[in-house]
Order: sequence, then C-alpha cells, then structure tokens
Amino acid sequence: MLSFLNLRQGTGPRGRAAIGEGGAHSDGHRHGSIIMLKTLIVEDSAVFRQAFKEALCKRFPFMAVEEALDGKAAMEKVISFLPDLVFMDIRLPGESGLELTRRIKTSHPSIAIIILTDYDLPEYREAARNGGADAFVPKGVLNLTDVGALIDSIFPGRALDFEDPDRKTPC
Repeated sequence: MLSFLNLRQGTGPRGRAAIGEGGAHSDGHRHGSIIMLKTLIVEDSAVFRQAFKEALCKRFPFMAVEEALDGKAAMEKVISFLPDLVFMDIRLPGESGLELTRRIKTSHPSIAIIILTDYDLPEYREAARNGGADAFVPKGVLNLTDVGALIDSIFPGRALDFEDPDRKTPC
C-alpha cells in the first residue's frame, strides 16, 4: 500500500499530456530515447534538501534536479529551469509552500507539485488540494519506491527509466 495521498487520483495533473507526446515540455532534455524529468526541490533545510537530491539522483538516473530554499528562489527556478515536477515543503522562509504552490499552478499549471511536509494535518491536506497540488506526502513516511510510483501516476505513459541505479545521472 502506498503511503502518500495522490490529490488527483486516477489522473495526471489537469491538462497534462505525456512528455514526448505533445506535452507542455515536449522539448525537454533527452538522453537517448529517454526524456529527463526536470525536478525542483523547494526546501529550507539544507540537510534534507541535499540528502533528498542525492537519493533522487541515485534512484532515478534520468532526473535533472535543481534546488531552491525559499519562494523567491523557487519562482526564479520555475521561470529559468521550467521543471516538470516540484517537491514543495510547506514551511518556507518568507512564504508558505502552500501559497507558493497556488502561485506556480496559476502561472504554470502543467507543472506537477508534490507537497512534502513534517505537518500531516487535515487542514494542510485540504489547503494543498485547494492550491492545486498533485500529491501530499508526509516526510515521516517518505520512501523512494512510493515516490517512483507517485511519479508514474502523475506522468502516465512517459518513457522514464527509474530502474537502473548504476547509470550515470545528470544531477
């Protein structure tokens, strides 16, 4: 049983086509026939951010990962990097990750956003859903197998290779 809540159960994000099939980022990075998943981690804890990035890069070889520690840096990365996927903490300096999620979804609705938080509260889940988040994952139950399944559910049919941990990663 997966330990996350997919806020858009049964579908990918609203209006998203599979990458490489005319999707919003069909010109994304390619590695052979595999298309990289451009990912942004928005997290104020440098220790968590770095550990999560290293784990993602090792487990998902075709993931390009950028980092931001606050809302201002995140919006700059959204514009310059144009990620396919954002992992968003709720508590950030200067701006709530929930409000930042709403802003990103307003300006870039095709970007998938997964809320990662230490605060697994019903009101946060509801605010995440209302703000357009695609999923909500408590950090206490975070594991890369479930993250892979969640990514597959958000990007159905996308040619991603998550199974070869020995491949060189672009991270």
